[in-house]
Amino acid sequence: MQQFENILIGIAFSPSLKPNLYEAVRLANIFDSQLIGIHVGDKTPEKEAQLKLILDNAPTLKNELKILWQKGKPVDVILETSKNQNIDLLILGALQKEKLLSYYVGSIARKLTRNAQCSVLLLIKPSIERLPCKHIVTNGLEDIKTKETIKASFFVSKKLGCKKITIVEEINQSEVDIKINDDRSLRKATIIKERIKQREQFRVKDILSEIDTKGISVNIQSIFGKRGYSIGHYASVVRADLLIMNAPKKFNLWDRIFPHDLEYILSELPTDVLIVK
Repeated sequence: MQQFENILIGIAFSPSLKPNLYEAVRLANIFDSQLIGIHVGDKTPEKEAQLKLILDNAPTLKNELKILWQKGKPVDVILETSKNQNIDLLILGALQKEKLLSYYVGSIARKLTRNAQCSVLLLIKPSIERLPCKHIVTNGLEDIKTKETIKASFFVSKKLGCKKITIVEEINQSEVDIKINDDRSLRKATIIKERIKQREQFRVKDILSEIDTKGISVNIQSIFGKRGYSIGHYASVVRADLLIMNAPKKFNLWDRIFPHDLEYILSELPTDVLIVK
């Protein structure tokens, strides 16, 4: 079962610092975790004072906050710290190089999600006041990692008090490789799609049979389209509060040239995204 015993948040002295820290503190309390903050850059009295002011007014942490000040390249430092501190969840709001603000929507997020050995939470709408999580969308694609991701989704849902989960099965359109040119071919394609949907739903229901879903409304949604793009679009349309995805596989040269699964999500985050490892 997924647990978040140690949470790391990247601290950037940007306009989003306060809501990002408030979110991290709340999550640390919800999961009863040790919260560690890391700033990649110089440690100055001004930064310490700003950080203290925010934390003095933030919700009280159950476990004492640990702050690390490191120098180096943000990606390298955060990956090394995640490993050394046995981090289970890395929270990313904004990351900052000295004199250069670089938000996570871009290369930094890609490098971290590809290489982090822990789960990663990307925040696009952090809030000072807690906003309820009403709807979680999670991937249900056929993959060896999906079972644990779905289990993690219910764990997170119960911790956050979320009562609705939609499991999205992204099915490659190539599985219905029929040219539609008359009513007969249309009926054939429709029948094939229905069979594929039934097959996928049976697979997901088999996973759900091992999970306590009591108190949570569960919907299974099949979508034919490009993996990553389809679920991201769906999460945006239904205004999900959290999208939970499998961690990416190891990328090769072709994946860097052609968009691949999670690349669609990272290029235009539809909501807060949790990548489960």
